[in-house]
Amino acid sequence: MTRRFERAVVTGGAGFVGAHLCELLLEEDVEVIAVDNLATSSADTLDRLRRHDRFRFVRHDVTQPMPLNCRADVVFHLASAASPRDYLALPIETLRAGSHGTENALDLARRDGARFVLASTSEVYGDPLEHPQQERYWGNVNPIGPRSVYDEAKRYAEALTSAYRREHGVDTGIARIFNTYGPGMRAHDGRMIPAFVDQALGGEPLTVTGTGDQTRSICYVEDTVRGLVALARSGHPGPVNIGNPHELTVRQVAERIKAITGSDSPIEYVDAVVDDPQRRCPDIALARDVLGWEPKIDADDGLRRTAAWFRRAPLP
Repeated sequence: MTRRFERAVVTGGAGFVGAHLCELLLEEDVEVIAVDNLATSSADTLDRLRRHDRFRFVRHDVTQPMPLNCRADVVFHLASAASPRDYLALPIETLRAGSHGTENALDLARRDGARFVLASTSEVYGDPLEHPQQERYWGNVNPIGPRSVYDEAKRYAEALTSAYRREHGVDTGIARIFNTYGPGMRAHDGRMIPAFVDQALGGEPLTVTGTGDQTRSICYVEDTVRGLVALARSGHPGPVNIGNPHELTVRQVAERIKAITGSDSPIEYVDAVVDDPQRRCPDIALARDVLGWEPKIDADDGLRRTAAWFRRAPLP
C-alpha cells in the first residue's frame, strides 16, 4: 500500500533532519507545515524552504497543545533535542518533548485521522548486547544515567505511540533512526561527524573519545528522510530500523574525514563518554522487505558532500 498526502505537519521541522524531511516532502508536492520552538535550531535553516508557496512555519513548543486549525494527512514527530550537547543542556525539556510533545502530536493525528510517524532512535537499544540490532531487541539502557533523558524519552514516546494505536486506533508508525549526518549540521553540537569535519578543516586535532574502537553505522540524511517518507506511505506500525548497516569504528570515521578533507590534523584520544554504546549497527531486513528501502549513498560520498557543505557554510 502506497499512500499519497496533500498536507504534512513536521514537528521539529527547523532541525537538521526535520528541514531535510520538509524539503523532500515539498519536492513531492506535499504542503508542509513545520512546527518548531527553535530551542536547538534556527529559522535560518528554513531559508531554502521559504521560496515554496506550499511551505509554512509555525513557531510553537510542542509540549503545549497544537494551535493548528487545518487538517493534516500525516504528522511526522521529530521535535526533540537530538545531539548530546543539547539534550544534556536541556534534560527536562527533552523529556517533556518525548512525553507531552508526543502526546500532543498524537492528538493532532487522532483529530485529523492522519498517519503518524514517530522519529525514534537507535538509542532505545542503549549499549546493545545483541549485534546487529533487530527491532525485536528490547535494549540495554541505563534509565538513570546522563544519556537517559534522551533514551528514555524516546522509549516512552514509542510506548505512548503504541498505546494510541491500540486504544484509539491511530494509524501510527515508529522509525528507529541510526546515526544520521550531512549538510545542515551544526559544527559544535557534540556529534561525531560535524566535530571531526570542523576540526579537520580548522587544522585542529580530531578528538576521538575512548579507544576509538566503538562502532557506528552512519547514514546520509537524504537516505534517512527517504526512509521516513517510505514508512509514512506504508501501513506498517514499526518499529522499523532506518540506518546504514555498514559498520565503521569511530577511528575509521576520523581517518576517512582526514583523507577526504586533505587534513594533516592528528587524532587525539580523550576520555570516553559515560554510557557510550560500544557497537551500533542496524539490521535493516525489515525496512528492505516492507518499505523497499535501503541506503543508497555510501560513507565516502556522503562525507565528501558533508565536508563540501562545511567549507561553504558560514561560521557559527
